Amino acid sequence: MKPASLKAFFDEKADLYNRPAFIKDDPICVPHDFSKKQDIEIAGFFASIFAWGNRTTIISKSRELMQLMDRRPHEFCLHHSDAELKKLLGFKHRTFNSTDLLYFIAFLQFHYSRYDSLEDAFLMGPDQGASSTVENNLIHFHEYFFSLEHVPLRTKKHIATPYKGSTCKRLNMFLRWMVRSDTKGVDFGLWKKIRPAQLVCPIDLHVARVAKRFHILERKQIDWQAAMELTAYLHTLDPQDPVKYDFALFGLGVIEKY
Repeated sequence: MKPASLKAFFDEKADLYNRPAFIKDDPICVPHDFSKKQDIEIAGFFASIFAWGNRTTIISKSRELMQLMDRRPHEFCLHHSDAELKKLLGFKHRTFNSTDLLYFIAFLQFHYSRYDSLEDAFLMGPDQGASSTVENNLIHFHEYFFSLEHVPLRTKKHIATPYKGSTCKRLNMFLRWMVRSDTKGVDFGLWKKIRPAQLVCPIDLHVARVAKRFHILERKQIDWQAAMELTAYLHTLDPQDPVKYDFALFGLGVIEKY
């Protein structure tokens, strides 16, 4: 397929999936249950962290956790009692258990007692001017997230970092949800300090398979370099909003089994 026709094809597929009907079957439906900015951030953060495996299960477990937080996650993280924390002890999703959850809550309490938005957690690197990159943001977010005392070693596997070569698929998806802004009603566009043009496309085996089929990804290993290679190509299609094509690649790979 020629570049011009490939762009038209991807634009068509992005428009097909970037619409409100997409929300109900995707983990992004979890933050869409809320209207308060901080609740959206926290619900989206957990839904993205849980986003591996069956989408129905991801949504169910994310909503279960929101229910355990009395559907006020921001208020819960800031002002929970010991008794309220005990309600979380039986929670588990795949390899994410209550030990991990209690540390996540501790971090969110620490952060939100100092900042109004979770966006600030991604903006703490030494170079947060025009030259800042999502790669640097994610590296420093990982360092900041695990900067509290008594970090459970097992919990570190749940927050990825480009420093170790990870695709950071789930965090890149979360950033897409929070940063991208359009009129379609799927992504939230709540965060303004990170620009859509800076985002990195979430990549997993499904997205990589589609990208390789269309010869827009050559790297064999699915890692951070592959995510950057794919995103660089998507920049040629739309330099201001390259990650809108995540809808096309995801839809083709997961829904259409392309």
